[in-house]
Amino acid sequence: MSDAASETQQSICAWAEETFGPAKSAATLHARALPEMEELSDALRTGDRQEVAHELADIVILLYRVAQESGVDLHTAIDEKMAINRARQWVPAGDGTGKHVK
Repeated sequence: MSDAASETQQSICAWAEETFGPAKSAATLHARALPEMEELSDALRTGDRQEVAHELADIVILLYRVAQESGVDLHTAIDEKMAINRARQWVPAGDGTGKHVK
């Protein structure tokens, strides 16, 4: 695909399977995502925006594969979870994060 905006969970997972072979398990893919999170941390520390973007993309690609392996459409799951989040009450932590009230 030449247009990155046209990528989907399915097209990314198909490419990954063609390139790397079938995933052993969702847990294996999750384990592979952990070093990518460290690489994202490094990129954030250095402030290299392009590297931050690439590391974020690597993580999302792996999350798509975890979702696919788990039988989850990630975009549907995000929509469902945002509906839950929007219905909750939240306590801001003052740092751009927070917790929901149970």
